[in-house]
Amino acid sequence: MAEKDLDRKASFDHVEEIDQDLKEVEAQKTKQHGDAVLDIIGDERVVVTQEDIDRIRRKTDKQILTILIWVYLLQILDKLVMGYGNVFGLSEDNHLVDNQYSVAVTMNNIAQLAWQPFSTYLIVRVPARVLMPCFIFGWGTAQACMAASSSSMVSKIRTTYQGGSMVLYERYRAMYSGLDVIRIGLKINSDKIASWQLIFIVVGSITVLTAPVVYWRIDSDIAHARFLSPEDKAKAIERLRANQTGTGTNEFKWAHVWELAYDPKTYLFGGLALCLNFGATVTTSFGPTLIKNMGYDKFITALLNMPFGALQFLTIMAASYATQKFKLKGPVLAAFMAPVLVGLAMLYHANRQPVVNQKVSLAGYYLMAFLFGGNPIIVSWMVANTAGQTKKSAILAAYNAFNATGSIIGPLLFNSKDKPRYLPGLRATLGVFAAMLGLIGLCMGLIFILNKPRERQRVAVGKPAKIKDTSMLTKYEAYGHEGGAGENALKDMTDFKNNEFVYLY
Repeated sequence: MAEKDLDRKASFDHVEEIDQDLKEVEAQKTKQHGDAVLDIIGDERVVVTQEDIDRIRRKTDKQILTILIWVYLLQILDKLVMGYGNVFGLSEDNHLVDNQYSVAVTMNNIAQLAWQPFSTYLIVRVPARVLMPCFIFGWGTAQACMAASSSSMVSKIRTTYQGGSMVLYERYRAMYSGLDVIRIGLKINSDKIASWQLIFIVVGSITVLTAPVVYWRIDSDIAHARFLSPEDKAKAIERLRANQTGTGTNEFKWAHVWELAYDPKTYLFGGLALCLNFGATVTTSFGPTLIKNMGYDKFITALLNMPFGALQFLTIMAASYATQKFKLKGPVLAAFMAPVLVGLAMLYHANRQPVVNQKVSLAGYYLMAFLFGGNPIIVSWMVANTAGQTKKSAILAAYNAFNATGSIIGPLLFNSKDKPRYLPGLRATLGVFAAMLGLIGLCMGLIFILNKPRERQRVAVGKPAKIKDTSMLTKYEAYGHEGGAGENALKDMTDFKNNEFVYLY
């Protein structure tokens, strides 16, 4: 019996050793991909100068920002080609009637909505250097395949990959103005291929070819940034301390998802995304059609839509400057949505008249370009007020879900029976943007309320009630030190759990 007991004990010890080895391997994986930044910076504060920040920013912009701008341009192209395809014969060639084109437009957004739970998980678990090229290749392939659409399958093959591309920052919507390049070849005539098919093939092919370039250029995080020296990596991480949103981890935490579910910010920011993209779909999918229905032919329509892209570029630059200048997001967002409301009112009023005033109608349509300054502000406002890697990933997925929902509802309100003026759709869109201004006010009120318990939490542990937020300062200023402030900044804590977190207006 004693020998059997010894054998059993030895067997148990062996199992425990194996289990311990597995735990160490898993811990090493987490360390490599999740907490690597903490290994770089350690427990000591790193001295960073403004010159360091400027140098690191220039390197990052050169290596990362340029490729992100290009990739987001491709995503915008994907959204726009459907509208231009319709102007150049998609509906006619595929015999679409009633609201079939509207339904076709929504198919992509339905797929995007269904994809969000998967993207939430993948964004946390899969390194960006691997995930982004896969998404890009997938959506580019599907985009090119749109050229094979027929009356029985229009838009059913549109990509489910596009939702994942929101890993990219929304502020690169400024590149929308570059879409004018696709108009160069619109007068190509061929018995073999229609103009709308050529648009899909060209845009899809460019996107597919971009995927390997992204893999070559992109790095997953600061710890694995090949273009930064070890010293610069440490300084870049130190700069993130002021954000209080963590530095990233590959561990998916269900507690973060649950917190997101009962966080009221989720639904208010989601409401803003829904309202904004309700109107954005009107311009991307029906904008060229609205201009054409003012009495212009398809080539003049293409030309008249060019100033719309230029206005988008200008408004996005202005929105980015204003948020940085005034250190506010909510009020700037409201200021940029006001012209959209005015433009919609002008467009609706002009289309109600017996004879449409083309100048008033076109001016109203151009004012709607201001709405594209909204998405970058909403995304940056939302991310700045959310901490924890899984929670940030989940709220971006929630944003995309609301975004897709707005994009689904918007086109369905523009029925072909309401041609050429689409008064019911314009009236509904006008109401949506009025509601959006009210939501902005609610968001700011909620942020005021949420900051109060954070102040009480800080006082309870001996920290100052008021902490200066340095995350939006133009010049670098070291964060923390007072009463231990700064100790939570690089941990994977949510904004509800981190007593140093300051919500931004």
